[in-house]
Amino acid sequence: MLFVPKLPAVRRLFHKPTMLKLGNRVFFKEDNVSQDKAKTEGAAKIKSQKESHARRWAFLRRPPKFLDPIMSRIESPKILGLVRPYIKTGQVIADLGCGWGSYTFALADLVGPQGKVYSVDLGKNCIQEIQKKADKNGYSNIEAVASTAANLGFIEDRSVDFIFANGLLCSMENDRESAVSEMKRVLKPRGLAYISLGLAPPFGLVDEAEWGTILNGFSIEDGGNFKDLWALVSLKQG
Repeated sequence: MLFVPKLPAVRRLFHKPTMLKLGNRVFFKEDNVSQDKAKTEGAAKIKSQKESHARRWAFLRRPPKFLDPIMSRIESPKILGLVRPYIKTGQVIADLGCGWGSYTFALADLVGPQGKVYSVDLGKNCIQEIQKKADKNGYSNIEAVASTAANLGFIEDRSVDFIFANGLLCSMENDRESAVSEMKRVLKPRGLAYISLGLAPPFGLVDEAEWGTILNGFSIEDGGNFKDLWALVSLKQG
């Protein structure tokens, strides 16, 4: 005769049950270890994907030094063409997520010796290289700082005329809200900010919904379409 075990017996073959004894009666409670493991593995997979996305975009945003001139020639003319009309001699600019500084020096040329450019990036090697190049070529209007854009404590409130955040937010795995708050804090009442995503998901970390939330906190002066991945914004008045 074929023996078919009952369902509880089958479960006990694959799961380690928890035995509960109440008087003379014994109950088996199925362990949730497998469910917890699945949740943990799922969370780890999502975290790994985010980190992978960040690394891919960080490579594009901050490529090896020898590739920077090539990358800059591809994107710089178009982007500088967008922002140049809004930048004037003597202004203060914050270049957030500056990488190796390909835009920093172009922006420093636009504001001239009377102006100033804060060149900000987490990459200490990038910042050291920018400061070295600035000193060598007489750019006294550049202040290079190794810092996250989520903490711009070295910049005073309402002191920046133009924020240049090209490909910044989409490469930040954390603290994007803090970075946006810092932009609002340092920007002058009539200042402008150029915010670009560079790449959409899965390469960038900012999706269309978050992009809309970010822009809702500003007044849009130009751009703003998620397909275009950039916007020129100002602080909301009143």
